[in-house]
Amino acid sequence: MNHSKKIEDLFIQYGDDIYTFLIYYTGSKDVEDIVQDVFLKAMRSIDHFEEKSNPKTWLISIARNLVIDKARRSKILQFIPFENDWLKNKQVSFNTPEHIALAGEAQQELYVAIQSLKKRYKDILMLRLIMELSVSETAKVLASSPQSISVTYNRAIKALKKRLDDSEKGGEVVEK
Repeated sequence: MNHSKKIEDLFIQYGDDIYTFLIYYTGSKDVEDIVQDVFLKAMRSIDHFEEKSNPKTWLISIARNLVIDKARRSKILQFIPFENDWLKNKQVSFNTPEHIALAGEAQQELYVAIQSLKKRYKDILMLRLIMELSVSETAKVLASSPQSISVTYNRAIKALKKRLDDSEKGGEVVEK
């Protein structure tokens, strides 16, 4: 199978996932150019993809690295909130990118709380909860060990929960 056909198949299979990932990861609905860049970069490096990981994980890694590179240049990196079981009682739901645009006060509170977390926590929460990657897939994307991802994920959830609880008690969530 030629490279163009492989990339076309990957785009058909994972294009929507990459698009959704980039919307959540960048905080912008205008990510079409980045999606295109992801698949162009994938086409250029398809020979180096050894298929030791899921193609989706590989593409998400490319997308994440492109955004990080862009953020380094512009010094701006945003993350969008997610849905988690313990947050359901807050009636927070992000089923589609359109819901993000319609986010209300609770979603804004969640967004501010996530923004106040360490970058590592934001990365792991987004990959595990929004993109629903496994621990091992998240470890590959972040070039870390699965044990480190598990520990950091649990700490991130606790930190986020504490920020939200403090916010409900009248405390202020401070953005970094």
